[in-house]
Amino acid sequence: MESKQVPSSIKNRALVEKRRDQMIQGAVSLFREKGFHKTTTREIAKASGFSIGTLYEYIRTKEDVLFLVCDSIYEQVNVRMKEVVIASVPGETPLEEAVRAYFHLMDELQEEVIVLYQEVKALPKEAKSYILEKEREMVGMLEEVISHSLPDMPPGKVAVIANNIFVEGQMWGFRRWILQRSFSLEEYIDHQVNVLLYGVSEHQSFTKSKEE
Repeated sequence: MESKQVPSSIKNRALVEKRRDQMIQGAVSLFREKGFHKTTTREIAKASGFSIGTLYEYIRTKEDVLFLVCDSIYEQVNVRMKEVVIASVPGETPLEEAVRAYFHLMDELQEEVIVLYQEVKALPKEAKSYILEKEREMVGMLEEVISHSLPDMPPGKVAVIANNIFVEGQMWGFRRWILQRSFSLEEYIDHQVNVLLYGVSEHQSFTKSKEE
């Protein structure tokens, strides 16, 4: 199931996107405060700035809103990663730029990410599979940037690095309450980038020494 397949009786796509963006913002705050099950669609409508009747012109169920939250995160990561890949050329290293862009995006979307992981257990099996597939696609975007930057890196190493970046970016949102005692966002990103690039450098040196 995809967000484009969530039925809407409204044919104006620009209006559908606008209303669904409002829904996402309103629902995320409510889900964080009350949880998915205790939040009603009427409350989502009110937080979104329109009536319950209007809400049901754009979605069918409360679960649809979680689909939309997931797609919102995915689409924004997709846009950021594509911008990095398009702006780079073979032989250059856009990896650091991609990591920084991803971490900043996770900071901007931290409420949405936290809600998604807190409430995914409330969804039926089909919905969980859908969200898991979206996660795989987001990791795949990071793998694409890594492979573009480091074409000699073995696929297994690329996958490990991509998953590390994926989790470390989200960790700022999950553990910001304690991390902020020691780091600003930029300091946190700097430390993570240094660890990542140092690890990549060590891998390349180790691989070359083995080949020699």
